Amino acid sequence: MTLRLGDQVPNFTQESTHGPIDFYAYLGDAWGVLFSHPKDFTPVCTTELGRVAKLLPEFEKRNTKVIALSVDPVDDHKKWILDINETQNTEVTYPILADADRKVADLYDMIHENANNTLTVRSVFIIDPNKKLRLTLTYPASTGRNFDELLRVIDSLQLTEYHSVATPADWKAGERVVIAPSIQDPKELEEKFPQGFEVVRPYLRLTTPPKS
Repeated sequence: MTLRLGDQVPNFTQESTHGPIDFYAYLGDAWGVLFSHPKDFTPVCTTELGRVAKLLPEFEKRNTKVIALSVDPVDDHKKWILDINETQNTEVTYPILADADRKVADLYDMIHENANNTLTVRSVFIIDPNKKLRLTLTYPASTGRNFDELLRVIDSLQLTEYHSVATPADWKAGERVVIAPSIQDPKELEEKFPQGFEVVRPYLRLTTPPKS
């Protein structure tokens, strides 16, 4: 199954380090990040799960739940968590899905046969509260992910979801944003952007981020 942006992601029930998880129920009305790992007890994965554990308060501030996945069984996950906690000086408290039957990996197209026909690639899915797919990223097994970038993307998605703006290249929370080109009426511009804006070109107008 190939998922595209805007598609409703498939639900599933699968075992995890927190017991059986119904994915939709786990997310509730929150945003979600589902990220997969090639295998337990591997070096890059260990650093990634540790990094997410340290960033968990940042995800929670953004009403975003995280959940990891590996094709190994729950017992291995639980042993691996002990290693992650010790080597990364943190505590993994979010669930790790056990996908030994490849059910979720197949649903979300996480196994790329030309890369490896048995292990999941480093896939990332950002999902909105309506269970719609908003971002996908795929990394090779040898390259660890930048989770600060995922937080940046979530900031952008949440801001642009509720305001008529987009975020420019290398944007970070708090920096100026771009007004949507579809807004041309002067009265509407004044109502939506009372803080004012800079016209660089008729199609490129910058303003400070609207407040929620």
